Amino acid sequence: MHKKSIELLNAAVADELSAVHQYMYFHFHCDDQGYNLLSSLFKRTAIEEMIHVEKLADRILFLGGDVNMEPQDPVKRVKDVKEMLEMACSMEEASAKDYNKMALECSANADSVSKKIFEELVADEERHYDAYDRELDNLKRFGDKYLALQSMGGGAEAPTGRPQ
Repeated sequence: MHKKSIELLNAAVADELSAVHQYMYFHFHCDDQGYNLLSSLFKRTAIEEMIHVEKLADRILFLGGDVNMEPQDPVKRVKDVKEMLEMACSMEEASAKDYNKMALECSANADSVSKKIFEELVADEERHYDAYDRELDNLKRFGDKYLALQSMGGGAEAPTGRPQ
C-alpha cells in the first residue's frame, strides 16, 4: 500500500545525503579559505539536511521499508565561493520543487503523514535557498570586499534565512 511513498521517501534520502556531502565539502573549503560566515552557513545547513534524513528514515521504517543510504550525486569539487553559492541555490530550488511534487503524490496515495513531511521539507529548502541567495547577492554587490571582511573576522554567525 505504501510502496510508492517508500520509493519517494528514499529518493528524498538520496537527495538529502548528496546535500550533506556537498555542503560539508563547501564548509571545509570555506573554512580553509578563512570565510567563517559562509563556512558556518554550509555546516549548519548540512546538519539540518542530516536531520531531514533522520525524519525521512523514521517514516520509511514506520511504513515497513528499508532506508537506502546511497547519495543521489557525487560531490562536485567546487572551490570558488560564487560557484558554491550558485550551486547551493540550484540544489535547494530543485529539492523544493521535487518535494512539492512528492507531497502531491503522497496526497494522491492517501498518505497524509508523508505529505506533511515533504511540505515541511519544502519550507526548509526554501529557507536554505533564501540564505544562499542572500549571500550570493552580497557577493555580487560587494565583490571581493565581502569575502575579505569574512576572512578578517567580520562576524561569527551567518544568517540562516528569514523565518516563514
